[in-house]
Amino acid sequence: HKPQLERRIVGSTNRWRFPREPFLGDLLALSQMCKAVNVDFDEVLKSPDRLCISQIQENFPENLKNKAIQSGEAGVILECLGFRWELHQPQLFQSETLTKLYMMALARGNANPEKELEKFLQAQLPGKIKEQRPVRKMIVSLKINDPLVTEAAFAVALQNLYLREVRVSVDDVLGVLAAAHILQFRSLFQRCVTMMMNGLTPSTIKNFYLAGCKYKEEPLTTACEKWMEMNLVPLVGTEIHLRKIPQELLHKVLRSPRLFTFSEFRLLKTLLLWVYLQLNSKTQTMPTYETVLSFFSSFPKKCCFLDRDVGQNWMPLFLCLRLHGITKGKGLEELRHINFFPESWLVRVIANHYLALENGGDMAHVKDLTTQGVRFGLLFNQRIRHTDLEFASSVYEHSPISLRAERLVTYEIRAQTLVDGKWQEFTTNQIKQKFGLVKSSCKSHVSAYLFFSL
Repeated sequence: HKPQLERRIVGSTNRWRFPREPFLGDLLALSQMCKAVNVDFDEVLKSPDRLCISQIQENFPENLKNKAIQSGEAGVILECLGFRWELHQPQLFQSETLTKLYMMALARGNANPEKELEKFLQAQLPGKIKEQRPVRKMIVSLKINDPLVTEAAFAVALQNLYLREVRVSVDDVLGVLAAAHILQFRSLFQRCVTMMMNGLTPSTIKNFYLAGCKYKEEPLTTACEKWMEMNLVPLVGTEIHLRKIPQELLHKVLRSPRLFTFSEFRLLKTLLLWVYLQLNSKTQTMPTYETVLSFFSSFPKKCCFLDRDVGQNWMPLFLCLRLHGITKGKGLEELRHINFFPESWLVRVIANHYLALENGGDMAHVKDLTTQGVRFGLLFNQRIRHTDLEFASSVYEHSPISLRAERLVTYEIRAQTLVDGKWQEFTTNQIKQKFGLVKSSCKSHVSAYLFFSL
């Protein structure tokens, strides 16, 4: 017969209660208990063990969690990765996985495992006189299939159960993160995430991003995306590590309005390099741009590269480019020469440029600044004044030519700078401003503010 629900008075109301374990109260009491130990209510309903584990971790003396065992035998032997690891209960309880394994082993060997566990916890409280009893070692087993978890990484993770700050190298952080995830060792896992977010480089970006996706760690994946938005063109695009960038990450970055590039043509060159490296996996050094042009020009002229089977998969990446932002004659000539883009794309770019010239420079086909605006960028290593010749020449290189005396321009200026070791972003948001040559126009006070912020 199914157990009948018991109706007992709880507080000032009369509510239905669960008849037996794992829940020793009604739903409202269970919800309040979850809030007290900071555990998700829905997760507890799916996995009742989480509430018990959280209660153990919440009530266990903090000084014993972080105190290294100087003497005394280990009470638990963990069989994992072909090794036998000796652990002490006070440190073991920091890991949800190990706590669960310990409780299961305790249940197998005792008629009343809850009472046994309560006796052990009571004995660990400060001021209690410890009875000298022989240690009965308990054996638990953990199977790990994650290839990232090596013996060295797992050893570092277990060492963190005993010591507050165990040094984790950048080379080992992926393995330690994976081990912390399997052990459900939250504090170590978050420490590894923070370390990865602060250690992004062209050589680590791929693995750190994939780890963020694998473990659904949104802050890590977001940090990787933002780092790539700043560094794709000026840094990653100059190193062989460009080959390793996942297409999914590259697509997200190309669609971002925060993507930094010196010009649209430089972004195109970076993307062409990425495709070249995907097709030439044996290349160990960065090829010259002339080598890349020669490679794509070598394909038969009857069909452009993106219309070929090999190029179809990368079509979404090149749809993110703003080819109308390439205005120099040399760049437009190279677009046609390499036979990379469909003829219809090139015709549309040339036609839009022609119509813009006919209308005195107005870009009537461009409607949305966020996704269609012509973009260019500059890098500063120190504070720059508008009178500096080097700064002036770099700006004039990108200066548009107006065929009208006055022009209404919609623009936005974004600046990212390192402040106290953290990147901060400043933006003017979209501004409409009239520029003219007949009389003195208003000064660019917004730019002055940005330079002051930098």
